[in-house]
Amino acid sequence: MSSRPIYLDYNATTPIDRQVAEAMTPYLYEEFGNPSSPHPYGVTASRAVELARRQVSGLLGCRSAELVFTSGGTESNNMAIKGVAAACKKDVHFITSAIEHPAVLEPCEYQGSLGHRVTILPVDSYGRVDPAEVEKAITAEMTLVSIMHANNEVGTIQPIAEIATVAHKLGALVHTDAAQSVGKIPVRVDDLGVDLLTLAGHKLYAPKGVGALYIRDRVRLSKFMHGASHERNRRAGTENVAGIVGLGKAAAIAGRELSDTPGTASHLRRMRDRLWDGLSARLAELLLNGHPDERLPNTLSVGFRGIKADDLLYELWDQVAVSAGAACHSEGVTISAVLQAMAVPPEYAMGTLRFSTGRFTSAQEIERAIDAVVAAVNCAERTG
Repeated sequence: MSSRPIYLDYNATTPIDRQVAEAMTPYLYEEFGNPSSPHPYGVTASRAVELARRQVSGLLGCRSAELVFTSGGTESNNMAIKGVAAACKKDVHFITSAIEHPAVLEPCEYQGSLGHRVTILPVDSYGRVDPAEVEKAITAEMTLVSIMHANNEVGTIQPIAEIATVAHKLGALVHTDAAQSVGKIPVRVDDLGVDLLTLAGHKLYAPKGVGALYIRDRVRLSKFMHGASHERNRRAGTENVAGIVGLGKAAAIAGRELSDTPGTASHLRRMRDRLWDGLSARLAELLLNGHPDERLPNTLSVGFRGIKADDLLYELWDQVAVSAGAACHSEGVTISAVLQAMAVPPEYAMGTLRFSTGRFTSAQEIERAIDAVVAAVNCAERTG
C-alpha cells in the first residue's frame, strides 16, 4: 500500500502523463532552439510549436491560426476580457456569473473599476445560468458574455450553446473558460458557438505554465503582451516550446480517448459514482452539490451535514487529497462563493468536500477513500 495519500483532486491539477513528458524531453535538452531563430535549431523548435498548435486546434475543432499559446488559464481569461475592452476603444458591458473562477471575476471587476459596466448573473440551486437571464441582461452597448463551460467546484455544465445563440442574436461576443471541461467531455468551438475559449494545460495532464486561447477569426483583441511579434503578433514573448509540445501531446491523447468506447469519460464517471454510492450507503445526511446529470463525469461535491470541512481535511490529511468548499478561521466559517451563489444550506455547505477523479484513479483507491472518509466523518465533531 502506498504511503502517499490517494489523489482525488484532479480538478486542482493533474499529473503530467508519461507520454506527455516523453514528448517534451527532447525540447528540454537537444532541441533547445528559439522558434524565432532562422537556423536549423530554431526551425525545429518552430515546427514543434506548430504541430502542437494543430494538435490542440484538432481537439477544439478550430483552425490552428485561431489559437494563441499562453502561460495558462488565468492569462487566457485576462487576454480575452482585457483584450476585448482595449480593442473596442469604448465602453464595454461585461456579463458573467456569480460562480466564475477568480481568473474571470477579477478581470471583470477590474474592468468595472475602469468605468465599464459589469453584470454578474445569479445561478439556480444546481449552479446553472439561465440563458433567458443572459438575454435580458444584454444591452445596446458592446457586450462580452463570459460564462464558464463547467464549474470547477461542483462540476455543473452550463448551456453554453444556448447562451451563445441568444448572445449572438443581440450582437454580443461570448467567451467561455473551458479549463475544467477540455479532455473530460467533448469541447468543440462550433458546437458551443463561442468566440473565445480558454484552455489550461495542467488540467489536461500537461505541465503547469502553459495554456491556450481560442480566438475566432472575426474577433479583434488588442495585443495583451507587448515586446515582439510572437504568436502572429498577438502575444509577445519567446514561446515555452517544451510546455507547448506537452500541451499538444496531451490534446492528442485526450482526443483519442474521448473518441474511444468506453473511453476516459466512462472511467471517470464509474470512479466518481462508485465513490458516491459507497459514501451514501454508509453515511447519512449527505447532500450532492451541483446538477445530478449535467455535470462533469469526474466531479463529486458532497456536503456532510453539521461538520466543518477543515475538520475532515485534518482527519484525511495523510490519507486522501481533496479540496474543501469552506474554510474555518477565528472569525468563523467562510463558505465558497460558488456554494453561496447556489444557496446551499449552511449546515451542508460548511462541511463540503470536492472529490475529483482522474485518468489514473483506480477502483482500489476509491474503496480505500470511502473507508477513510467514513472514518473521518465518524470522528469529526458535529456542530448540531
